[in-house]
Amino acid sequence: MSEIIGNEVMTASGYGADSIQTLKGLEAVRVRPGMYVGGTDTRALHHLVNEVLDNSIDEALAGYCTEVNTIINADGSLTVKDNGRGIPTGIQTESGRSALELVMTELHAGGKFDKNSYKVSGGLNGVGVSCVNALSSLLIAEIHREGKIFKQEYSEGKPLYNVKVIGEAQDTGTQITFHPDATIFETVEFRYETLHTRIKELSYLNKRVKLTLTDMRHLDEEGNPKHEEFYSDSGLIEFVQYLDSTRTSLLEKPIYITAEQDGVEVDVALTYNTGFSENIFSYANNIQTQMGGVHATGFKRAITKHFKDYADKEGLFAKLKIAVSGEDFREGLTAIISVKVPNPQFRSQTKDELTNPEVAGIVANAVGNVLTYYLEENPREAKIIVDKIILAATARHAAKKAREMVQRKTVLTGTGLPGKLADCSNRDPEACEIFLVEGDSAGGTAKQGRDRKFQAILPLRGKILNVEKALEHKIYENEEIRNIFTGLGVSIGTENNSKELNIEKLRYHKIVIMCDADVDGSHISTLILTFFFRFMKTLVEKGHIYIASPPLYLVKKGKEERYCWNDKERDAFIAELGKGKNESVNVQRYKGLGEMNAEQLWETTMNPDTRIFRRVNIESAAEADHVFSMLMGDEVPPRREFIEQNAKYARIDV
Repeated sequence: MSEIIGNEVMTASGYGADSIQTLKGLEAVRVRPGMYVGGTDTRALHHLVNEVLDNSIDEALAGYCTEVNTIINADGSLTVKDNGRGIPTGIQTESGRSALELVMTELHAGGKFDKNSYKVSGGLNGVGVSCVNALSSLLIAEIHREGKIFKQEYSEGKPLYNVKVIGEAQDTGTQITFHPDATIFETVEFRYETLHTRIKELSYLNKRVKLTLTDMRHLDEEGNPKHEEFYSDSGLIEFVQYLDSTRTSLLEKPIYITAEQDGVEVDVALTYNTGFSENIFSYANNIQTQMGGVHATGFKRAITKHFKDYADKEGLFAKLKIAVSGEDFREGLTAIISVKVPNPQFRSQTKDELTNPEVAGIVANAVGNVLTYYLEENPREAKIIVDKIILAATARHAAKKAREMVQRKTVLTGTGLPGKLADCSNRDPEACEIFLVEGDSAGGTAKQGRDRKFQAILPLRGKILNVEKALEHKIYENEEIRNIFTGLGVSIGTENNSKELNIEKLRYHKIVIMCDADVDGSHISTLILTFFFRFMKTLVEKGHIYIASPPLYLVKKGKEERYCWNDKERDAFIAELGKGKNESVNVQRYKGLGEMNAEQLWETTMNPDTRIFRRVNIESAAEADHVFSMLMGDEVPPRREFIEQNAKYARIDV
């Protein structure tokens, strides 16, 4: 059914010329925030902070800024203040508007396009701070420049008044305060831990720049806010030492490489440890490139070539009967690769992969030159590293055989599924979820209480292997880990990478760790999480890993009852029910899942309508690597310190 109007056919659906709209100003950002900041979740919220921080750091890279302060204000807003040059406030000739207003309200407007203003920068597209403005209910820009204090406020990206002078200034700099729009973001609460990780990372990447973080929401007994300062004198060397502080190092001190070619600055620090994992973290203009890119490729190429050349020259591979592959040269390697590129090119807007083709060769040459000299001048350390490479090759060969055994379908089951797995009837992975349950007893209760249509149960016997301390082939020989592999339907090895997780046949899109709400349960959860982080990181990155939250208490009085997940909820409900007679209220403390019957476990922990799940996210791969190696390592003091510092604040993102 259609109707002719003028020269156009209007369909019954109403789709015609007037359906085509042009979004003006910053409207596009508000309509499609995911295109600009990656979504509306807590990660996207903190991306706003990164955009503002990056502008201040760019001032530091240009040599005009020595201090950047980040403040979480008591009202929930956030302030970033630097002592750089300050955003220009004068009239921009072409537009006839204040340069400040132009930067804050127009996409693709900024000083980063002018090579005379910034040599290198993370924010080259002029999108960052204007997006922050668009997604804020209120943003206040205060500029100290030319002896004056300039100010302008905005709401939803629109200026509330013209730029005005509000006082005199003895210093220079930019101060941005913004309130994220609660109608757009799922949460507008900034996490101290997330900001702490990023700011600490920036202090290592930008040596001799002082960064601070202050949380006005948390005051001590004397009324002082939570406050930390970050300053690194030696940069990446300290960064690598920090990441490897929980491991046993093979080298007395890290190998450090710095070079500049064709305007590209290369900064690399690396060391080897006795562990079995490869930990390479790459950055381009201070932005972590999660997927690596050409700088990581150039680094890996140099590592393989120069260590192989040295080992062949010295005859150290002569007795080895198996071939050495590139990954063997990187086992036990911890490295930071940081490049500063005048015109960086990224795979996408998320900037997770650097693509400038010339950078690969520049990094490879820089690393190769230093390694050649280092290996010749340090024969003892060179021999230690080569011995580690030989051990890695031998272990890889054994692990390959073990993986093949895991991934081979058994004759007895036919399907290859573990016997303890109680599968669900639905075969759509997106609709299905599997619970990894601590112990056969709790597993039996979960099997009775579940919805068989979409919920599968895999009981795990006790504490699984600590993968942080085990050789790879021993891991694949462990029965519980074999059951996880076969139960999930995943395998090791893709077309591009023999060690990458293959999730093409993943059988469940929700993988839920369900352990007791006690110390032992937390330990088992951490062991399982460590396994996923080290060997199935793809599942974490894609948001498939969850942690169930069973209640701690059941509070009852007569026929009234309520489940409580923490002490605060318990005390509040006791007071509500008791009405001054708290002794009349019965409180049951659940020490484990086994203390609940099937109905209770379903209602509190497994029912999609009432349960609380926490999705596991990796906010910083480098920090996550450090935390897992520390929690699962041999050193008790750092583990105790971490628990003491984070007992109050540590949470996993929902």
